[in-house]
Amino acid sequence: MRKLASIILFLFTALNSFGQSKNSPLQISHLTGDFYVYKTFHDYKGALISANAMYLVTDKGVVLFDAPWDQTQFQPLLDTIKAKHHKDVIMLFATHSHDDRAGGLDFYRKKGIKTYTIKLTDDILKKNKEKRAEFIIPNDTTFTLGKHTFEVFYPGKGHAPDNIVAWFGKEKVLYGGCFVKSADAVDLGYLGDSDVKEWKKSIKKVQTKFKNPVYIIPGHDDWKNIESLNHTLKLVDEYLAQKSTGKK
Repeated sequence: MRKLASIILFLFTALNSFGQSKNSPLQISHLTGDFYVYKTFHDYKGALISANAMYLVTDKGVVLFDAPWDQTQFQPLLDTIKAKHHKDVIMLFATHSHDDRAGGLDFYRKKGIKTYTIKLTDDILKKNKEKRAEFIIPNDTTFTLGKHTFEVFYPGKGHAPDNIVAWFGKEKVLYGGCFVKSADAVDLGYLGDSDVKEWKKSIKKVQTKFKNPVYIIPGHDDWKNIESLNHTLKLVDEYLAQKSTGKK
């Protein structure tokens, strides 16, 4: 009987850890209030790279900001959210067209979840013959679900030509996705679709429009350092300076 009780306790503990093991393919961390950051991983050119995304729990249901990069975690994410919060995912916003953001649009759309992108993202997905969102939203749109209000904003080109951010004014949470580099990033990473010169202008727009964020969530690596947006600007400046001297 004692052995059975121990097994039940172990299973209960494992269920409530919700992927907090450093070896788990899905890691969920509480950010603040009804906000949670989740991390998945993907093999990119032989290296296992992490990707940050976020979800918000509302009275109406759960809203995802970007899908897992790891396709094997599409369903486990839904299952974990349901077990933890007793709510269904009802909306998904993809912050640009790359696989680490928009790769789950078709899966979640087929689950009956409302999926959203801006037109720029939709145009890119359509051109590349990739699965698209159900709904197209204007570049600057405000949503209200229960007690939560947030703004989806296109600041201009940067990491990608279509990158958007999400701002939660009451809680001062800025979800930057890949538009924002982690404070521990040593460079700008993948620049295949980037416009670094415009990126600087776009960062300035975000800093002007959304002042004094308390939390900033970048697309990859550490998300706990509030200096990530300033650090991104620093990396952009360094890149442009090196390019102007012919070092890049």
